Amino acid sequence: MSENKEIILTNEGKAKLEEELSHLISVTRKEVSEKIKEARSFGDLSENAEYDAAKDEQAEVEARISQIEHMLKHAKVVEVESNDVVSVGKKVKVEFFGELAQLMGMTGEAEYTIVGSSEADPALNKLSYESPIGSACLNKTVGDTVNADTPGGVVEFRVLDIENA
Repeated sequence: MSENKEIILTNEGKAKLEEELSHLISVTRKEVSEKIKEARSFGDLSENAEYDAAKDEQAEVEARISQIEHMLKHAKVVEVESNDVVSVGKKVKVEFFGELAQLMGMTGEAEYTIVGSSEADPALNKLSYESPIGSACLNKTVGDTVNADTPGGVVEFRVLDIENA
């Protein structure tokens, strides 16, 4: 993660990060500390797999805490404006069509929420505004026909609806 790159987040994404950070600090840190304490009681630390595993887990937890703190420090929370134009934080319904969409099995309607890259999760239909389809949607309005330059080629779709996520 670059030092001071602005992190684009929706209000929902920021709230989830704050919740995760709070849980890591107030619950997970204490649990890992207890694991380390228990593993120490087993004796010789040089051949103590439980101790090594607990220390590794502690390092992972501390790294994630640091990462989230960095993200929140450099976060820019996008304000969702009117539903007339696709922007970060909006849910957009599209209809894919055309030869490439058929070849890729993408024909028909799909609904995506446009989010910052740190919130992206294609399995949950959350697309980064930096992704090919997400970036192609930006600043479009209902009825617009859009061409998205994807790794598989240019996919065509039409914007059917825009709403706040």
